[in-house]
Amino acid sequence: MYFDIDSSINWVSVEPVSKGWSSDKKYFVKTMTGENLLLRLSDIEQYDAKKKEYEIITKYSNLGIKMSLPVAFGVCNEGKNVYMLLTWIEGNDLEEVLPDLPEKEQYRLGREAGIILQKIHSIPVDEKDIPENNKKAKKLMQLSRYEESQVRISGDETAIKYVKDNIDLLWKEKPVYLHGDFHPGNLIYMKDGSIGVIDFNRWEVGDPYEEFYKLESFGIENSIPYCIGQIDAYFNDEVPKEFWVTLAVYVAHASLYSIKWAEKFGQEEIAGMVKRCKMAFEDYDDFKRCIPKWYTDKFRKL
Repeated sequence: MYFDIDSSINWVSVEPVSKGWSSDKKYFVKTMTGENLLLRLSDIEQYDAKKKEYEIITKYSNLGIKMSLPVAFGVCNEGKNVYMLLTWIEGNDLEEVLPDLPEKEQYRLGREAGIILQKIHSIPVDEKDIPENNKKAKKLMQLSRYEESQVRISGDETAIKYVKDNIDLLWKEKPVYLHGDFHPGNLIYMKDGSIGVIDFNRWEVGDPYEEFYKLESFGIENSIPYCIGQIDAYFNDEVPKEFWVTLAVYVAHASLYSIKWAEKFGQEEIAGMVKRCKMAFEDYDDFKRCIPKWYTDKFRKL
């Protein structure tokens, strides 16, 4: 399905990559000249969306951060697929490496990630890329779907109320280009000890504070020092109160709705999301507090 890509004549091997939630088919490509590339294939119906994604990746590539860089884009498989070729980032998944590193190094990597995120959010946004609607109505609709579901957990009322009472805090910041799925699972720990960024397929324009809620969902499971470092560095060690209050809305919403979202993946996935939800309730004291218990300043002193 990729043989009509012009450069494929120079490919030595093409191996499937199964990691990730994307609907794209992904392949690890080795070339005759020793380059390692990532090939992403999508249905031709996604041509416009993928073309835009490639344009956004090109914008990000000008920031000087280590990331999957754009190489080529086009149509293949006799017009049935759209393809994207990117450079391959060598290293290990950061989420797998973090728990085995000293806490000081975990915190340092978090700070590096925070600076990377700061750079991504600094790109001037094209007016045409700003969505007409913010996400407030969508998030309230998703919350209603959770409330009407059979997977509700006991004691969820305070979190539901927190979201509804504070929904207008969302999108108060100037919209920025988002990575869209920025957490250690989409970062690579490279051989030189630095971070490379991958998987930009969930990019969007939106509230910069939304980029952080997955620290609670996925980040703290791997490394609390990393999560603290990402927040500290992003805000140059002066985290505004507005950030915490707004982030708590995103966390409360995601903690509940992710349980409903997981229904289509089966009981094991639901159980995982319930566990994460209960952890968020503990960290935020049933959303009676807006700064999670795990956030401290002790790692700045290491």
